[in-house]
Amino acid sequence: MTQTRKSQGQKVKSATSDAEREIKKIGRQHDFRMAKSLGQNFLTDQSVIERIVDASEAGPADLVIEIGPGMGVLTREAAEAAGKVVAIEVDARLIPILRSTLALCGNVVVVHEDVLKTDIRELISRERTLPDGTEAEHVRIVGNLPYYITTPILMKLLEERLDISSVTIMVQKEVAERIAAPPGSRTYGALSVAVQYFCDVEYVVDVPKEVFIPVPKVDSAVLHLRLRNEPPVDLLSEKLFFDCVKKSFGQRRKTLHNALTGVCGLDKQQTGALLLACGIDPARRAETLSLSEFASLANRLAQPGL
Repeated sequence: MTQTRKSQGQKVKSATSDAEREIKKIGRQHDFRMAKSLGQNFLTDQSVIERIVDASEAGPADLVIEIGPGMGVLTREAAEAAGKVVAIEVDARLIPILRSTLALCGNVVVVHEDVLKTDIRELISRERTLPDGTEAEHVRIVGNLPYYITTPILMKLLEERLDISSVTIMVQKEVAERIAAPPGSRTYGALSVAVQYFCDVEYVVDVPKEVFIPVPKVDSAVLHLRLRNEPPVDLLSEKLFFDCVKKSFGQRRKTLHNALTGVCGLDKQQTGALLLACGIDPARRAETLSLSEFASLANRLAQPGL
């Protein structure tokens, strides 16, 4: 079972900061209005900005790819730690602002693209050379992700099996808790299994909604995800594993016996026999199964002549 870590008793306290004043000043200078359609909520707390960069483990030999740089406050902090930063921003209005605010950062590249449509593998290949001419040792992703597309962005990064070492992101607190949740907890679900299959999950810190402009309706949290060199479980079919997970959690209130009936054409009696053969009580529910138990189910389903 994957290990998740959570910093105990840590929550950022909101306070007016230099970052907040700077963002408001830049907004006035450029007559910039936040776009609700893009889920824009700019982080203003310098301590959180520093915490994200520290958690990312970025160093002078690393390439950092930032998703959604906003006005460049986090970008600038990352540029001080990393060898190079590539900032991907979808909002065309922010591109001249970023190029202005980051003009003194010689190791920052601003890219105007939608990250969901970006060929990140090609971008890494193109931008991996650092300003000193060396190749980056590690590629690290950082970002304050828009709430409404957090899961699509995250799963794109993981499922494409990119050459990245870590992903350090700010997400809605509820989503962070789901990603880091252990089996048996109320928030454990298909997203928990998927992310923990690809990553070692660290829950870094809770962040109150008051440290954003504009103030969102919910609190956030920072996660640090270290990409695994090898999956935590051996699988005969990764596709069947995720199909099994999706089907199991598709109807959370149902027992596994009921939820999995029909998978690979199995009837109810065959499904019960399958679960028992894996040492799993058919009356259990999906949220109680570990990654290894889901793997056991998928591997047995993958066997010929089941």
